[in-house]
Parts: sequence; C-alpha cells; structure tokens
Amino acid sequence: MEKKPKQSSKKRGKQLLYSVVFLVLGFILAFSYRTIGSNHKELDEVQSELFLQEEQYREELIGQQERNKELTDELLSKQKKVHEFEQDFSSKQKDHAVLVDKAQDLRLLLGVIPAKGTGIKVTMEDSDYDPSIQNPNDYIVHESHVLRVVNELKIAGAQGVAINGQRVNSNSYIKCTGPVIMIDGRTFPAPFTIEAIGDPKVLSPALHLKGGVIDGLLRDNIVVTTEEIKEIQLPAIRDKA
Repeated sequence: MEKKPKQSSKKRGKQLLYSVVFLVLGFILAFSYRTIGSNHKELDEVQSELFLQEEQYREELIGQQERNKELTDELLSKQKKVHEFEQDFSSKQKDHAVLVDKAQDLRLLLGVIPAKGTGIKVTMEDSDYDPSIQNPNDYIVHESHVLRVVNELKIAGAQGVAINGQRVNSNSYIKCTGPVIMIDGRTFPAPFTIEAIGDPKVLSPALHLKGGVIDGLLRDNIVVTTEEIKEIQLPAIRDKA
C-alpha cells in the first residue's frame, strides 16, 4: 500500500516534464513560424519592389530606344536636307561661275571693258598700181575686206577686236571713203591693222583656210600679212577719243 503514492508522484513528474517540453517546443515552433512568415513577407515585398523597378527600367529603356530612333530618323532627314542644300549650292555656284564667264565674254565682245591677252595681228595695204591704166578701186582696201577679216576672227572665237587701235563690236559702223575707212565716226588711212585677242593657234588657221579669207584678199590684190602676238592690249570702246 505504501508504493502507490510513489508511482503517482513519478507519473505526475513525467507529465509535468512533458508539458514543459511541449510548451517549449510549441513556443519555438510558434516563434519560428512567425519569424519565417515575417521573412517570407519581407522577401515578397523585396521581390515585388524589384519587379516594379525592373518593369519601370524596362519601360524607360523602351522609351529611350524609341526616342533614339526618332532622333536618328530626324538626324538622317536633316543630313539629307544638308546634302541637298550643298548640292544645290554647289550647282548654283557652278551656274554662277558659268554666268560670270559668259558675262565677261559678252563684255569683251561688246568692248565695254579693256582686253589683254595673246592673239593675232592682220595688216592690210593697198597694192601698187598705175592710176592711168588701172582702176584704183581694184587695188585698194575696202570696208568689205575689213569686215571679212573681222567677222572671220569673231567666228573663230576672238574675244576682242580693234582696227588701228579703235575697238569695234557688232554694232560698229565701218564705211570706205576712197583710200580711207571710217569706223564709228573716226577716219583711218591705210595700212589697216586689225588686232584680235584669242588663241593664235585657232585664229590664224581660220584665216588661212584654203579658199578662205586670206586667199580672197590676195585675189583682190590686197597686200595682207598676219602675225601671232604674245600680248595684245585693246582699249574699251568708252575710252576712244
């Protein structure tokens, strides 16, 4: 009868120990769950924030790429316009240069500016004749002879022409009066010297073509000589006296 209380006391001690153990385990499990749940929530929040940032960066990157494409297209468009402007400007410069050259050639032909350069000199004189037995008109230089030489020189590319120092152009008036000729109101006696600025290698052969101007002058009993000149200076028409 005395042993039963001892067993009951031991049993209650074990139950108490188990209760304490279970209580401790429960507390540990509860704390662990709470800690894990809190960490998991924080991890979810971090991942959600990172995802949002990533989406934001992706959108910004896409926007920047689209902006870069717009700027690239705009740059290409402006470069094209600049290229077109440069071509147009270059073309206009070339056209302007051509027009300037043409204007200069016209001024030279009109005689409104002095001219200087290489060229050719043609001298024409009356032939010797006996007035008692020969017609003097068949042996003197007429305006037709002078005009024949001047026109041929212009056709061959002469940039300027003068007769006995008198600059002439397409509007000049040349008339024969006996042994002299009148050019734009001024009278000049023989010999008649025609100076023309241009390429001598072109002007001289043009005059000496077979059956051309020089042959025609010789047939008309005109004494004619030609000479290539390294430098000829012609006055402007406005400089005439």
